[in-house]
Amino acid sequence: MAMKKFNLRIFLSYALLLSVVAIIVYPLLWTIGASFNPGNSLVSTSLIPKNPTLDHYRELFAGKENLQYVNWYMNSLKISVFTMLGTLVSVSFTAYAFSRFRFKGRQRALTLFLLLQMIPQFSALIALFVLAQMLGMMNSHWLLIMLYIGGQIPMNTYLMKGYMDSIPIDLDESAKLDGASNTRIFLQILMPLCRPMLAVVAMNGFTGPLGDFVLSSTILRTQDAYTLPIGLYNLVNDVMGASYTTFAAGAILISIPVAVIFVMLQKHFVAGLTTGGTKG
Repeated sequence: MAMKKFNLRIFLSYALLLSVVAIIVYPLLWTIGASFNPGNSLVSTSLIPKNPTLDHYRELFAGKENLQYVNWYMNSLKISVFTMLGTLVSVSFTAYAFSRFRFKGRQRALTLFLLLQMIPQFSALIALFVLAQMLGMMNSHWLLIMLYIGGQIPMNTYLMKGYMDSIPIDLDESAKLDGASNTRIFLQILMPLCRPMLAVVAMNGFTGPLGDFVLSSTILRTQDAYTLPIGLYNLVNDVMGASYTTFAAGAILISIPVAVIFVMLQKHFVAGLTTGGTKG
């Protein structure tokens, strides 16, 4: 009887996993299939194209005036890379301060970070739009980068702090007895030990801007400054000239840098995500 229950549990577990995989993979396969289908409509597309073509990929790189795909791609990579670097630096310092120091207002600041995570991004769009106008930084990638970094700090600080709390403070005290300063302890002891969580923060900082449409479309207004989400949206927003298959091709290519970063950080990514989420 116990064996039957165990087998049933295994069967249900695999069935659930296969269902989740199907839900994730099936739309991806359709997107890949659509990118190779001729024509612009999804009505005539199929999962396995009968007459596969690379025309949509060629169209992306043709350099048309209303389709500056390469420019949008580079804009997205620029914003994502600088957001990732800025997030790593800022989150490392804030997490170190909250984990290793006790100061007035520390608990209130942590509570504030927790509350900030609960506020939807779009609720601050009007304020951010007015701020961009006041600073004269409408259509500025650097303002967008700073806003992304600010939005990444609360959640990632909690993750990084939880991971740092799991590192024995005895290491810090031993290093101080040997004459090490707080800066040296931070850079040469804690940061190497925090590589798994740094990988998680880097992944969050890189992928966040690549998938954002709401904030970037509020700040960026000209085609040469667009990021990929805005540019690709315009491909399907035109009622008369919508090209869903070209959109599919562009969406497939945007996943390449994400896959590269994930593969580079994979061995650290899983360990950092599980440990930082359960400790602290």
